[in-house]
Amino acid sequence: MEQGSKNGAGHGEKNRRESDSLGKMTIPADVYYGIHTARAMDNFPVSGRPVNRRLIAALVLVKKAAAAVNGKLGLIPAEVAEAILWACDEINAGELQDQFTVDALQGGAGTSTNMNVNEVVANLAIERLGGQKGDYGLVHPLNHVNCCQSTNDVYPTALRIAAIRLLRPLSEAYASLQEALQEKEQEFADTLKLGRTQLMDALPMMAGQGFGAYAKAAARDRWRLYKAEERLREIPLGGTAIGTGLGAPRAYSCQVVEMLRDLTGLGLAQSEYPMDPTQNWDIFVEVSGLLKAAAVTLLKIAGDLRLLASGPAGGIGEYTLPAVQAGSSIMPGKVNPVMAEMAGLTAMRVIANDAAITMAAAGGQLELNAFGPLIADSLLDSLEILQRAVELFERRCVRGIAVNEAVCRAHLQRSTVLATALVPHLGYELAAEIAGAAAREGQTVEQAALERGLLTAEQAARILNPLEVTKPGIPGKSGRNTR
Repeated sequence: MEQGSKNGAGHGEKNRRESDSLGKMTIPADVYYGIHTARAMDNFPVSGRPVNRRLIAALVLVKKAAAAVNGKLGLIPAEVAEAILWACDEINAGELQDQFTVDALQGGAGTSTNMNVNEVVANLAIERLGGQKGDYGLVHPLNHVNCCQSTNDVYPTALRIAAIRLLRPLSEAYASLQEALQEKEQEFADTLKLGRTQLMDALPMMAGQGFGAYAKAAARDRWRLYKAEERLREIPLGGTAIGTGLGAPRAYSCQVVEMLRDLTGLGLAQSEYPMDPTQNWDIFVEVSGLLKAAAVTLLKIAGDLRLLASGPAGGIGEYTLPAVQAGSSIMPGKVNPVMAEMAGLTAMRVIANDAAITMAAAGGQLELNAFGPLIADSLLDSLEILQRAVELFERRCVRGIAVNEAVCRAHLQRSTVLATALVPHLGYELAAEIAGAAAREGQTVEQAALERGLLTAEQAARILNPLEVTKPGIPGKSGRNTR
């Protein structure tokens, strides 16, 4: 049975025919992929997105490591190994990126992606040896490029490499965000504002204290993401189809991991029990969970900033966020908090990706997880978009935040929350009565307490000093900083 690729490039030009166990297929002569890729292109036109380029690059590195070891051990001819090594270097230098055409959402546990890489590497190597694309007698995608390998050990290995390479800059992005928040903590260390719990007035605080709390949360995310790399260093390469290692000599299995460690510069180690990482993908759930935690932090901070900057006339208006673009096509002068919105919606996407990863990892059955492509697409997407969002949010929002001190002061003066400072002196019920009276009569808490003769002017000034009630201890008592 002969078929034609519906999606291949080069229609109308000279074609070549390739065959597999299902039959023959016509392939455009100018493309570097082959029949396995062409079938996948016909079978999976789902998302319109190709496989993540980071995963492709990592797979190519795995192919390079395997070829180097297979050539050294005499498992493939030396000239074939050299041609494969050259082809891998060319691809990872940027050549033929348009030849990786398989959709990100594909059946087959990643086999289509692995074969796409095998075929492109093979055909480029064939040309290096003076042959024509499709002349697999010179370099074969399976017998040579995929020698001693299975999709089931190279695909999760490559995903680990790609994830580690993205975790590092993401951790650095959170470190920079932490630094920016700490700078705001210092900048607004003496700016008094109203705290809020459940969106209602709460005790006074320094604006800098709020940024300090954000910085602590970002610091935790930074550390968690930094440490997550350790969990990804154990790889199943050499385990082949189900982790037993059938088809891969022991010498290959040991040396290929060492070779890949040298090529990547990462502290990779062969799994002591390759069947485990071949079938169990919980490590990616763990890493995604840390990404979700980091996204939650980002969503919380961005949401707080939007709320505190709301208005500016009809909302809280205590903060001003940098104006980066006009906000309305109909309302002149309107400026929206678009960078905080971008950070928030990106965080939501990461949280959604985590749900997909969770279900896909749980859906694996027996010795393999067929849903690896969904895990790979979702995890790498989360790593990439979260890094970019954090960097933009820090640079174009956080670093330009200003605090409107007059607005903060007015909100604090209108609030009755300072009555809390009276509780240790007058008791809760009497303090509540003063707060209620102040609210009804439009007075400050100090005015209400003085009018009722419950405090002297000196006591009120000492106890109700807003700068004092932002610190530990009991205002108005000696030794207030002891607990």
